[in-house]
Amino acid sequence: MPGVMPTPHSGEPTTGPLTAEELQLAARNHSMPLEALLHDITPPGLHYLLTHFDIPHVDADTWVLKIGGAVQRPLELGGMALRTRPRISVPVTMECAGNGRSLLLPRPLSQPWTLEAVGTAEWSGVPLAYLLTEAGVDPAALEVVFTGIDEGIQSGVRQRYARSLPLAEAMRPDVVLAYRMNGNPLPPQHGYPLRLVVPGWYGMASVKWLQSIEVVTRPFDGFQQSSGYRYQKDADDAGTPVTRIRVRSLMVPPGIPDFFTRRRILPPGPVMLRGRAWSGEGGVEQVEVGIDGEWVAAHLDQPAGAHTWRAWTLPWVADPGEHELACRATDSTGAVQPLEQNWNYQGMGNNAVQRVRVSVE
Repeated sequence: MPGVMPTPHSGEPTTGPLTAEELQLAARNHSMPLEALLHDITPPGLHYLLTHFDIPHVDADTWVLKIGGAVQRPLELGGMALRTRPRISVPVTMECAGNGRSLLLPRPLSQPWTLEAVGTAEWSGVPLAYLLTEAGVDPAALEVVFTGIDEGIQSGVRQRYARSLPLAEAMRPDVVLAYRMNGNPLPPQHGYPLRLVVPGWYGMASVKWLQSIEVVTRPFDGFQQSSGYRYQKDADDAGTPVTRIRVRSLMVPPGIPDFFTRRRILPPGPVMLRGRAWSGEGGVEQVEVGIDGEWVAAHLDQPAGAHTWRAWTLPWVADPGEHELACRATDSTGAVQPLEQNWNYQGMGNNAVQRVRVSVE
């Protein structure tokens, strides 16, 4: 209806101001401050966090992970039993699929991320493939479904948060059932006592507070798979599934901020521009920094792992006045960050270049 702003319950995008519901979501979830890009490994309290429903209170003494479905030997494993299995540690850059959503016009109504829904952590636990092999996967198996303890209602559908992976992805040697983060026990907000971590995929695949793993012989059609996390043109479009992380780079805003506007202010002279770049499709091969529309290749450091961000630097001599800085990355598949928004109905995978306005005074 013309002139009427949609409500968050309608699912329709809007060009209006942030709604009370969006602000409530923004208060519950949090992004990583861009200055934290200076850390190779993000401290847990700075790592981005998205919780769909409530953070469950889990009694580790009674908690059990069930592995069943199309397997020869169903398993039930408590925390102590999991710790007797082989352990790996995998550094992973994880990004929310909705990162950049609030910058889209019109704005899809959901968690209003700007640019900072990202973080890199070292996840330690049992290789998923080891447990699936121990259980004995049926030859007819197609996917593996992961269900969390967290429960709620989304779009009128009551559910536990659940997602699936194709069997080939689930059997990758670097997919981990993690019970430690950065060398310490998994924090409650990050999925204690056990979570899935899928390197290279957007964060929705890394199911937290794991309750069960089920091997299935047909495609999983749960809400978060068939309705949520889709690239759609509009509400009637079935869309395509969100999977791997699109190539992106971010810059540590130089100088100091104005408290309210976050406008950057710095003195004239030499300054080292710094940032990180990553991609779930292939390694980052180039980062360019735009200074008032002129693009210059940055220096790239080696990444800490196959699925972590890559640090970049560029020296700049800042002249007095107003400037616009930007950065864009290219990965090994040839994919380049777009200069303009990549609009879709749910606001997924918006990897348009970051722009930072600075005042050199």
